[in-house]
Amino acid sequence: MHPVLPHLPPRIILASQSPRRQQMLTEAGLPFEVITHQTDESYPPNLLPPHIAQHIAYQKALAVAPHLQTNNDLIISADTIVCINNQLLGKPESEEEATRFLQILSGREHEVITGVCLMNRLSHRVFHASTKVAFFNFSAEQISYYVQHFKPYDKAGGYAIQEWIGLTGLQYLSGCYFNVVGLPMSRLLNELQTFL
Repeated sequence: MHPVLPHLPPRIILASQSPRRQQMLTEAGLPFEVITHQTDESYPPNLLPPHIAQHIAYQKALAVAPHLQTNNDLIISADTIVCINNQLLGKPESEEEATRFLQILSGREHEVITGVCLMNRLSHRVFHASTKVAFFNFSAEQISYYVQHFKPYDKAGGYAIQEWIGLTGLQYLSGCYFNVVGLPMSRLLNELQTFL
């Protein structure tokens, strides 16, 4: 029996290829399988950043919903975005864009928002968690080193907090650290207690 969730669903589907999310679910003791489908990550205009993250997480869950085999099967999906002064920094598409993102984040506070969707055949629930993060000022050499060695092109905002850039550049963090990694685990487990 799971010490936090005594009534685990018979099948949990994680709709994410993220190794970080998979590792966190594993370390939390949740058995799961990974199923993903290409998902349109566009969103309606005028959505606030928390609702953008929730909208995309919901779309990711919806895309794999046909794989639900029983009413008790559960999908967990998530989307993480980085926001600074109402500007969203997505996944950089080039070395130049990753460099520009880190220049924008250097020495300033930003917000990392993860939207999460829980879905079974009978219902769904979406929520989000927000964490404020600030880096020290980065030198051009630090930014170049990180981008060239870690190639953060699959990461919102162009960085992963658990990598070299976080180890050497994090000034402060307010909120859930694991949310910045990609999944607010404690919040997720609390939501599962009432959803299941």
